[in-house]
Order: sequence, then C-alpha cells, then structure tokens
Amino acid sequence: MARRNLFYMSAEENKALVRRFFEALQGKADLEALDKLLAPDFVSRTKLFPDQQPGREGYKRAMADLLATFSNTRFLIEEQVAEGEKVMTRFILRATHDRREIMGVAPTGREVSFKAVFIHRISGGKIVDAWGLGTLYSELTGQRLEQELEQEKIERERIEQELEVARRIQQASLPKEVPELEGWEISPHYRPAREVGGDFYDFHLLSEGRLGLVVGDATGKGVPAALVMATTCGMLQLAAQSLDSSSPSEVLARANETLLSRIPANMFVTCFYAILDPESGRLSYANAGHDLPYLHRTSGEAEELRARGMPLGLMPGMGYEEKESTLQAGEAALFYTDGIVEAHNPKGEMFGFPRLQALVAEHGKERSLGETLLEELYSFTGEGWEQEDDITLLTLRRSAARS
Repeated sequence: MARRNLFYMSAEENKALVRRFFEALQGKADLEALDKLLAPDFVSRTKLFPDQQPGREGYKRAMADLLATFSNTRFLIEEQVAEGEKVMTRFILRATHDRREIMGVAPTGREVSFKAVFIHRISGGKIVDAWGLGTLYSELTGQRLEQELEQEKIERERIEQELEVARRIQQASLPKEVPELEGWEISPHYRPAREVGGDFYDFHLLSEGRLGLVVGDATGKGVPAALVMATTCGMLQLAAQSLDSSSPSEVLARANETLLSRIPANMFVTCFYAILDPESGRLSYANAGHDLPYLHRTSGEAEELRARGMPLGLMPGMGYEEKESTLQAGEAALFYTDGIVEAHNPKGEMFGFPRLQALVAEHGKERSLGETLLEELYSFTGEGWEQEDDITLLTLRRSAARS
C-alpha cells in the first residue's frame, strides 16, 4: 500500500482513468482492459447480482454477465468530479435488452436507459474500490413485479392502494395556483403515469417581485418517490424563503445539505431552479443534475440552459454553478422532466432530446407550446400507449411587445 501512495496522479488523470474504465465496458466487456485498470485487491462495494463475489474476478464475471444481457451498450458520461483519490461520475447507461433474461425480466428488444452515480477510488494508477447507486435495479425489479402482480389479485389491490396514496401526496405537494405576473405567461402541464413517479414543480414568491421556479424529479416510483418529492418541495421552499437571495445556487446548496439526512441513502433528486426578475427579464439559474431546459429565441433557435451540478441528497458540501440569461419580448423557456424524452413508440424508439429541441425551435413562439408538445408526443407513441413515467412541462413566456 505504501508503494501505491508514491504513484501520484492528478485529478484529470484520475478522471481519464475512470473514463477508460467505462470505455472498456462498451458493448462486450473487455476483460483484458479491466485487468489493467483494476487493482489486484479491488473491491466492489455495489453488487450487480446477489451472489456476486466482492473481489476483482467476481466483479469482472458479473460485468460480463450483465453486459451479455444487452446489445448496443453505451455509457454516456454527463459529469465527473474528482477530489483526492476519488472520482465521482454521473452517467446514463443506454442499451437494447434483446439477448437474455435478467432478474426475472425477459428480453423486450427495446432500448432501456438507466441513470447512475458511481464513485471510484484510485491509488497507484489503479482502481482499488468502487461504489454507487442508480435506477437499474429499481426499474428491473418493477418490471418483474408487474408481471407477477397480473396473476395475484390481492397484491394488485394492495399496490393500487399505495399508488393512490402516492398520487394524493404528489397532488397535495403541487401548487394550487399559478402566479400571475404582468407581461408574463406561466403554463404548467402535468400528466401523471399510472405508476406514480417523483415529478414536481413549484413557485416561490420572493422579495422585490422576483419569482422562483423549480422543476424536478425524485428517483423511484410510488410512495417512496412521492414522499421524497414532497420533502424536497418543502426543503426548497424553506431554503428560498430563509435565504431570500437572488442566487439559485445558494438555494440548491442549502436544500442539498438539509435533504442528506431526510431521504433514504439510495435515493436522490434532480431539479432545475431559476429566479426570474420580471422587470428586466433576467433569469438566473442553477442545475442539480436535471435535464437541460430550452430557451426559444426570437431568432427561432432553441438554446440549452446549461449549468453544472450534482443531484440533491447525494453528498455534502456540493457547489452548484450559476448562470444567467435574459428573456426578451416574445421569448419562452421550457422546463421539463424525463418522462417526455424517454417515452417509447411501438418500435421501441425513444422520443429523445433532439426531437424535443427541434419541436421547441419550431413551435416556441406559440402560446400553447406545452399542449403542442403533448400532441406531438401522443402522435409519436400512437394509440394504446401506456405512459411509463410522469410527464411535467412548464413554460415561461415573456409576452410579445405591443406594436
């Protein structure tokens, strides 16, 4: 161990090593590449399968078995943060489940998408241990339970009762009224799925006529997701009121610290928080790992509102990048959750971010942007579509100047 500590690697080198690790897992696992990256005494603190051995060989076998279940596997890294020996990576795993059964779920031939956050510790130029959390198992377990519940009436009724509780929790947490601002139009659209998720949106009335807007999504489904969502709404409201600042990043940082001890360790929340100054049209914002909103300009372009930041409830002491933009007369911003972009059509294709951005660019000038996007979604998914996740759209539009 002493010899390892003499082998110094910078934060960027550690991040690059972790990226090579994910590259080795693209498609079919490259076991030779993994051998070079993993330390001989590597320990995996997150089990891929219940019977997985914690050592390097057990981890390699588990990864090979997992990836053999899917084809066209891609690890899309969204963000990396390195500090000391540790590298935290937030990524999306996308693949086609078309090869064999996994955890009781038969191949569907459809593209699946899982979000995860992993932390790798590096010493001596090798990965010595790894741990993380994500949505893979909750989603696979949910699919298997749905198959079993079709044959069990009592269990089905119990779950229906739980879902009704989740719906009531979620509905009670959403705002009852939409703020009215002179010269502005705010239009929320919320479409809950049968199996309630953790979508939420809210408005915060701040001093000097400013307005806080938040759209977010708690991981998981059902009562746990609804409870975490309701807790997050309360913490954000409390942080916004107590700080009463013009800094969205401060609100997210305060909410993150408060949520750490109040939500389960295996859950987290993504959200986008913005503060609008109605007089100037200035929109300051920060992002906690959420899907990027789009800002429709009068030129017809739909630009992304980018800001870096990890999801809430993961780690203490997180900072959030803050950005600013100004909405001119006739321009609009669209905030949304992943339920719309991850919807599938009968061919297994996802609605996707490029399609959504193109539609915002084409229809952004229309006052009924949210309704138009939902119509496009329903046309894409076709009749008989069973909604997989909550869908939340929130449009903020600055009224066109009067001629």
